[in-house]
Amino acid sequence: MTAPAYDSELLTLLIASGDARETFTPDTIQQRRAEWLPAPIEDIIAGRPVTHEERAIPGYEGADITISILRSTSGMMPGPGFFHVHSGGMMIGNRFTGIDQLVDWVEQFGGTCVSVEYRLAPEHQDPVPIEDSYAALVYTAQHAAELGIDPRRLIVAGMSAGGGLAAGLALLARDRQGPPLAGQMLMCPMLDERNDTPSSRQFSGIGLWDRESNDTGWDALLGDRRHTEAVTPYASPALATDLAGLPPAFIDVGTMEVFRDEDIEYARRLADANGDVELHVWPGAFHGFDLAFPQATLSRRAQVARREWLARILGA
Repeated sequence: MTAPAYDSELLTLLIASGDARETFTPDTIQQRRAEWLPAPIEDIIAGRPVTHEERAIPGYEGADITISILRSTSGMMPGPGFFHVHSGGMMIGNRFTGIDQLVDWVEQFGGTCVSVEYRLAPEHQDPVPIEDSYAALVYTAQHAAELGIDPRRLIVAGMSAGGGLAAGLALLARDRQGPPLAGQMLMCPMLDERNDTPSSRQFSGIGLWDRESNDTGWDALLGDRRHTEAVTPYASPALATDLAGLPPAFIDVGTMEVFRDEDIEYARRLADANGDVELHVWPGAFHGFDLAFPQATLSRRAQVARREWLARILGA
């Protein structure tokens, strides 16, 4: 299968960056955790009308987990709530991975972002990451007034693995009758543990997150239960047979990545279930393009599309 062409600006930036990322394998997880650390949150919010607080709260089965609370100091309160689940293939990253975009939203729309430090696979396999995240979402909703959040305008958001967990949270919130969500922002979400679409085969051995890396992430999360009926749609939302009754969704993905086909299919199935869904397929974009190169034209287009969707949902 012939791969689509890369966006020329993104390809130039990628080559200039010297990022020769290799396939994630089980024996490189610890190394990648040490390498992929975001900037300190104090640097990210420096000079911006945003404050940071962290709290320890009960996660799955009562274990302590940490959340970060980023509040606007200039917006009207209560404002919207952005519940953030970070990326990292279920194996790496922390609650500050990709947080720059959430800080932008807090600054633009006011309100509060809560970002959860869910426990990582393979040390903590499913259902720990999704249940940690759900426990933090429930805590956010229960403390909405204190946190400066309008509970009618609470949105779950995540990129890549975080996008898959955010989709799982929307399913859990529906099936457990709460908390009510105003929307789900799913950026290049990791949805399908089967990893067997045309795009997953197309990007085997190539790309910043290839088919083999995806297998490593799903194996870490699911272990021996992978490819069995024991896998729930909360872990792998593409397995859900019923997508009715979910909050409005924004989904975007690049043409040059493993997740392209599973994300397009998920959007189609949401629409078939009479869901409110907005889908963007960015031509020539590779996985995490906007996180790596936010200055690129295509990245700025993606950022604008997300903000416009948020403005529509939050203004409804």
